[in-house]
Amino acid sequence: MDRRDTEYMQRALRLAGRGLYTTDPNPRVGCVIVRDDRIVGEGWHQRAGEPHAEILALQQAGDQAAGATVYVTLEPCSHHGKTPPCADALVNAGVARVVAALQDPNPEVAGSGFECLRKQGIEVDSGLLEHDARAINPGFIKRMECRRPYVRVKLAMSLDGRTAMASGESQWISGEAARADVQRLRARSSVILTGVDTVIDDDPSLTVRHTAEQLGIEGAVRQPHRVVLDTQLRMPANAKMLTLEGSTTVLTAAQRETALGCDVVRLDADDGRVDLNAVMNWLAEQEVNEVQVEAGATLCGALLQRELVDEIILYMAPHIMGNDARGLFNIPGLENMADRIRLEIMDIRSIGSDLRITAIPAGS
Repeated sequence: MDRRDTEYMQRALRLAGRGLYTTDPNPRVGCVIVRDDRIVGEGWHQRAGEPHAEILALQQAGDQAAGATVYVTLEPCSHHGKTPPCADALVNAGVARVVAALQDPNPEVAGSGFECLRKQGIEVDSGLLEHDARAINPGFIKRMECRRPYVRVKLAMSLDGRTAMASGESQWISGEAARADVQRLRARSSVILTGVDTVIDDDPSLTVRHTAEQLGIEGAVRQPHRVVLDTQLRMPANAKMLTLEGSTTVLTAAQRETALGCDVVRLDADDGRVDLNAVMNWLAEQEVNEVQVEAGATLCGALLQRELVDEIILYMAPHIMGNDARGLFNIPGLENMADRIRLEIMDIRSIGSDLRITAIPAGS
């Protein structure tokens, strides 16, 4: 593979990124078709149930797809789902070569699309810009490879590491630009996860307040599903989120009945709380790719301690809140330096008046 292959794949990756807010639970995929060093067709998957990127690119290319090279960010599918197999469409179009960034991580189908193409004499190359392709689809890949969603914890803190005053008052720690940035993170997420204490204390909406125009997408904004962990079923029946656009599910370990006007799912308990591993399994069964956690120190700390956090997005505001204010994580039992939970900082940038720090657990 040469420089031109890389350039065309970069174009396909940019196209895949256009589906960042819309494809859930499907992966974000882009495709570019090139013949005689000229782009003759391109497309990206836009919504589940609608044509895949390869099909849209083939429609644009028409007869010019014959003998062409196809650059696609994910292995073409070879099975019948909501749409016919893309591998068959590429064969029927008479393409000569397929360059894929990433083999399908679904263990039930991985490699079968490539095999279908090779059996028909089509040259197949894979692995070009694989790291970039994986970065576009962290949730889909996590769910396919580990049978659980990708968990992103969003936090805002003062310069001295505080998230709320002792009274619980927390609006607003971060500035307007940081809060707008959070809206974009919510919009790409499948689920917003919180705890019942946050619902009782703050009565949050946990909706996407950006418009489609602000997000740069066509059609209506997809509201993420809200999931509340509530071991003893203390969810207020008048909680604001129960009246807003988008759906809410309460996960509980309590056996008693309640009338909340939303779905209530019972899971096993662990150490007196809803079992977090059971939560992740349930979310994966619902085809949830990306989870954004917006919760207090207890739930955030428990997720981190149980190694269920994949990424931390931390907004640091330029002010001091003092000793009595609340901290980021409630993690008991860390008594020695050797007990520390190590993180790797992946990115630091200014967002308005705040800093946004992106970190992952070390070794993840």
